Parts: sequence; C-alpha cells; structure tokens
Amino acid sequence: SVPLVVRGSTRVSVLCLFVCYYCYSYVFIHIYILDMAGTKLFGKDLSQYEELDIDDLLDQLSPEELELLAGDVDPDDSLIPPSERNSYRKRLIDHINTVSINEPDKPDFVPYIAGTVRGKKWVPPPPPEPQGGDEDDEGDGTRTEVEVDLDEELASVLNTASEDEIVDLAAILGFHSMMNQDQYHASLLNKAILGFHSMMNQDQYHASLLNKGKPLGVGWGGITKATKFKALPVEPPNDTNVDEAINKLTNDDPMMKELNFNNIRNISDEKFSTLLQSLSENRHLEFLSMSNVGLCDRHLPDLTHSLTNNTTLKTLNLETNNISPSGIVTIMEALVKTHTLEEIRLANQRSSVLGNKIEMSLTTIIESNPSLLRVGLHFEFNDARNRVSKHLQKNLDTFRLTRIGATSVDK
Repeated sequence: SVPLVVRGSTRVSVLCLFVCYYCYSYVFIHIYILDMAGTKLFGKDLSQYEELDIDDLLDQLSPEELELLAGDVDPDDSLIPPSERNSYRKRLIDHINTVSINEPDKPDFVPYIAGTVRGKKWVPPPPPEPQGGDEDDEGDGTRTEVEVDLDEELASVLNTASEDEIVDLAAILGFHSMMNQDQYHASLLNKAILGFHSMMNQDQYHASLLNKGKPLGVGWGGITKATKFKALPVEPPNDTNVDEAINKLTNDDPMMKELNFNNIRNISDEKFSTLLQSLSENRHLEFLSMSNVGLCDRHLPDLTHSLTNNTTLKTLNLETNNISPSGIVTIMEALVKTHTLEEIRLANQRSSVLGNKIEMSLTTIIESNPSLLRVGLHFEFNDARNRVSKHLQKNLDTFRLTRIGATSVDK
C-alpha cells in the first residue's frame, strides 16, 4: 500500500491512503479516510507525505508488488466497480468447471425409455356448465325466469312471426344493442308495415311505404356489408360560347345577369383583355365566375381597372387560378374605390400560404370596405381571421338593418 496525504487550505484535514493498481492501462485508487487529530502514519508525521507523487511511488514498486496489486482486481469485469469485483475469479471459475465435470448427474426417478411418457399427462379440466343461460339476474350463475302471460292473439303473432319481424320488434322496443346498423335501419323502414306511424318522422314513413313488400331485414345472423358508393354522373364541360358572351358583355346586354367561364382553359390573352375591358363599361352584369381559367398576374391591370369602374357587379369568383399574394392585395385594393361588390372568392391560388405581412395588409383593406359580405380566402393567422370575421359580421348587420328599414318605409 502507498500512503498519501491531502491537505486543505489551512491545515491537514483528510488522510487518504491511495492504493494504485495498474491493469490494462487502468489505475484504480482506493481511498481510506482516517481521523486526523494527532495521527501519525508509519511513525512519521503527516506533513511528510504532502509532497509525494503517485507516479514516483509506482515507479518504486517491484514487479512482484505490481503483480500482487494487479491480481487484486479483475480486468474482465471493467463495468463492475472495483469494490464489488471478485479477487479470486479465476480460482472460482476453475473450481466451478472442475465440479461440473467430475460430479455425476443425478439419476432420474424413472429411467428414460424411448416412446414412453414419464409422469402424468396434463388434461385440462372440463369447462363449467352454464346455469340459467348466458346472463344471470342474481350474479351467482343462476337466472330467475319470469313467466309472462300474453293473450292468445299476441302469443299467436309471436309464434308465427318471422326472424325479420322479430328484429323489427326489437328495434321498436328499443333493444338497439341486439342489432347491428343494417338491422336497425331496415327495421326503421318496416315500422309503417306494423302500424307504428307515430314513432317515425315523415322521411322514414315515406321510405317505408316505398319499400313495403321488399325483404329489408337481414335477420339476427346478418352481416353488415359496406355501403356501395353512389355513382355520380361526370360533370359536363362548360358549354359557354366565349365569343358570344364577350359580344353580349361588350354590347351591355340587359338580359345578361350571370356569366360563367369556369374550367375554360383555352381563352387567349386577347380575349381576356377584351372581356375585362368590356366589364368596366357594363351596367347589367351581377355575377361573374372565372374559376380555373388560367388567370394570372399579367391580366390584373385590366381586371383592377374594370373593378374600379364597374358599379353593378355583386359576386366575383376567381378561385383556382395563378394569382400571386401581391396580386390578391391589388385586387382587394381595387374594390375599396367602388364599394359595390358583396362577395369575392380568391382561394386556391398559386401560393397556398400568403404570409403574415400579406394577411395583415388584406385585413386592413377588408376593414376599410363597408360593402363586402363574404370573402372566400383562407387566413393562416388567428388575428387576421378574427378581425376579418368580425368586420364581415358588422357589414352583414348593417346590410340587414338597411334592408329592414327600406322594407318598413315601403310598407
């Protein structure tokens, strides 16, 4: 063992005895704390051990002493703390191997014979016999049967009722847990046959009359099948004649109140320019829909000029086009000058996210427009969404009060 003293800032406070072990480039140190009050170590005062170096002490040890120190630890168990390692691990392993080889196995009580079962074969116990059916009334496995006296007419009806009729009766009485979804809805359609008209609404009653005589019930063992999708017809293409519509719009046809250009992708820039320029001078068109027509920012100068001068347009649909966020701001700014448009739809454009700056600008523009009642535009931020919703509700209230006032004056 190698002693070393650790001294505090003012006096000797702790005496530490370092035992250093060198194994596989590891140095392990055992520290023993001793009482310091007037203690001497190996007949020497503690102050003599203050300047000792551990490396110098290890250099002074002989190979036999180093081997003795190294044998006190097990390098194979490097994850185990040194205090918990077995000093005689090799001797213990040799002893275990010797005992396992030399000690004979314990003889079996019954010698092994091929094809013979030794011991008893486990047989599972029989399941308990149910008493009183699946459900009991008292919780002890017994079920109390209650006899119900029915008149002859009801007894004959129940005895001759089919399985589907029993299912319908269970639905009428409210035993919904006994049926699946198809059985329940089929029983609703059959209520009118049994005469329970007061338990049905008007749609159920007429549906039951239309299905009278048809096998709607699926029985107790019926399987709920997936509902077939309703085949919807393909939407026909837009048959609007672009040239004819532009001519009517240019001539300010008083019969043209609505114009639908949706999904017409072959409109040239010249036709777009003519259409939008004629819109500025039109005084009869109230509804214009140009969804999915390829409208982009290069068409915005003509569009904003038309929106600035037109005073009769009420609804404008520009959804599913290629308008940029800055272009949307330009369109909304053009609406402030006329205060006649009531509904505008600008959703599903080239950029799905407008950004905080654009949304705040749109919010300020919408708040300065007293005529807008509906805005088809998605706002990502709650502040913009709440402010726009609040302002549109305010415009709706004002519009309703104006309409009520005009009606009362006419009366």
